[in-house]
Amino acid sequence: MSEEFAQRLQRIEEALYAALPEYIDQDWVNLSFSDIPEAVLPRHILPLLKPCKDLVLRGGKRWRPLVAVLSAELACGDAYRAYALTPVIEFIHTASLIHDDIEDSAETRRGLPAIHIQYGTDTAINAASWLYFHAMSIINAYPSSSELKLSLYRTVNKNLTNLHLGQAMDIDWHRNSNFIPSRAEYMAMIALKTGSLARLAAEIGFLAGGAGEEATEQYGKTMESIGIGFQILDDAKNITGGNKGKNIGDDIVEGKKSFPVIFHLEEHPEDLQKIQSYFETAKKEGIESQAIRECIELLNSSKAAERAKNYGIQMIEASVLQLCGHFPAKPAAKLIADLFHSME
Repeated sequence: MSEEFAQRLQRIEEALYAALPEYIDQDWVNLSFSDIPEAVLPRHILPLLKPCKDLVLRGGKRWRPLVAVLSAELACGDAYRAYALTPVIEFIHTASLIHDDIEDSAETRRGLPAIHIQYGTDTAINAASWLYFHAMSIINAYPSSSELKLSLYRTVNKNLTNLHLGQAMDIDWHRNSNFIPSRAEYMAMIALKTGSLARLAAEIGFLAGGAGEEATEQYGKTMESIGIGFQILDDAKNITGGNKGKNIGDDIVEGKKSFPVIFHLEEHPEDLQKIQSYFETAKKEGIESQAIRECIELLNSSKAAERAKNYGIQMIEASVLQLCGHFPAKPAAKLIADLFHSME
């Protein structure tokens, strides 16, 4: 990324480190917890803190907190007040990944054992659940008006609720191999599950920059569309080359009816039973299953992954164009466009 992004990312990392510190002091305890017994010691808090910090420190693109910072700049030209809120976005994202890996029975995350594998499922569930609440504690401690805090709570509640609805839809579909969602259903699911996190980042930053709730709502919808586009790109990459830290065909093992599958079946509905059989076999045999390769070959026969990739890019480009058109004189709009173009 450019030097402009690097400077912002450094400040984001500093905010994340402060919110999940290496050493627990009383100030951090007071920020993170309320009215706990005196007998609670730092070592009692570590089972919450350590698994979450582990995953955060493994890295990630950090594009969501960066979107929050740039969104604040877009609203007022100054991102200073947004940095303190960037952990809210990254922690909600991190918590959702920990829960998602448990629900998908994933073994790795960012090239290392998944948190539930490394620390145990019970600890992982509890720590990730706490991280959602820790994000809210950061808002509670944020130096701002009660009106702004209320707006921040509202957008977190809205998007976090939507995220879990989207996850519920996704889980239900991959547990039922006989069900194939329509394109409209799938788009709704990823708008909720994936788009909501992009929207949350944008709305928190825009609110921190002083924008009103109505303008923030409209701006958030544009970012939601970009989030949908990137999920479709990830769907295509899972078939063609694998996403960073994941294996090619993971979605097939997990029984996920991704966008390439939906594209293929729209054109070749007669392949439904064949694809269902591949999914069932891959689920039983795991990532080395021949069924994965055969399923990918079938999807490639209709260029489903290539068409999904193009569809995702078109969604992103259309939304970025809309954003730049709405804020033609804002340097932050160009930076947001540059960020998303670098990620395609």
